[in-house]
Amino acid sequence: MDPHTPRLEIYPDRIAENARVILDLCHAHGAQVACVSKVMGAHPALLRTFVEGGADMLADSRLENLALIAEAYPDVPRLLLRLPALGDAERVVRYADYSLNSSLETLQALSAAAGKLSKPHKAIIMVDLGDLREGVWPDRVVGLVRDAAQLPHIEIVGLGINLACYGGVIPTTETMQVLIDIRAACREATGLPLDMLSGGNSANMPLLMEGGMPQEINHFRIGEAIILGRNVLDRTPLAGTRQDGLRVVGEVIEIARKPSIPIGTRGQDAFGGQVEFVDRGVRQRALLNLGRQDVDIDGLTPEDAGVIVLGGSSDHLVLDVSDAHQTLSLGDEVAFWPNYSALLAASTSPYVQKVVIKGL
Repeated sequence: MDPHTPRLEIYPDRIAENARVILDLCHAHGAQVACVSKVMGAHPALLRTFVEGGADMLADSRLENLALIAEAYPDVPRLLLRLPALGDAERVVRYADYSLNSSLETLQALSAAAGKLSKPHKAIIMVDLGDLREGVWPDRVVGLVRDAAQLPHIEIVGLGINLACYGGVIPTTETMQVLIDIRAACREATGLPLDMLSGGNSANMPLLMEGGMPQEINHFRIGEAIILGRNVLDRTPLAGTRQDGLRVVGEVIEIARKPSIPIGTRGQDAFGGQVEFVDRGVRQRALLNLGRQDVDIDGLTPEDAGVIVLGGSSDHLVLDVSDAHQTLSLGDEVAFWPNYSALLAASTSPYVQKVVIKGL
């Protein structure tokens, strides 16, 4: 299929360089890595990059993606990242070898499904250490692990935490030590080894790079740090990684000189917002065939530093191209570097063509 616009360009060889850096770092610490494919919808090129790079597991939040992963790489362990829904228990057991859990009722459903399918399932108990998304409050962890240990067909393999996703809480050595201490209490109460301590996601990479990660933390769930090469705490580049593994490309469908300020009485825009405009005078403006139904337009950084993203609607992206380094005409293409949010939208939009480009 000939490339058209809008499209997402995927450069797997560039992402592979990041995978080597991050996986080598984690493996040197003695930690396993579950490589997370959800932001790109488990795209085959990304999965191949992960597996060839030495991923210990493949992880995703969507069972549909895990089903694809199971078919493509049946011998690579699979981890479900999102807490299982009760109604999905059988599908969870069928497509995932591991899942993250915080509810005894859910674990009971998984136990029943695992018995029905004759497929034992491994569970990681999530602990909420302040980010306030998923997880058991610390003073209730021992009780849950004790009860879960009695369930047949389920193996409680360890504990996990998630930080910097909802509450933006930064991982620290002290926070990791709390998880280690909770495991010690669970071991004493249950006799379970709980060998796996899943310390979190890409937000843990700075602490690991700085040497502050306790040795007991031996599992990470990593996506953005590999795919985009960024420190997710402030979005700065991670040492030794590339940030050019993906591009979003749109096409100029109108170009004209127009005022900077709308003319007439203004109300809300199509999305219920009240947009503030900067008066730059009459400017050269380009309209692209790329909109909010395709991508998070606020997460796009123009490849040409002279281009300004002014805004957009469902179907259109509005640019100020007066200072663009390239003189643009109708039919020309404009490229952008996506952030995590923009990549998530572009990857899952059926209107954005995905094109794999080999080579560096």
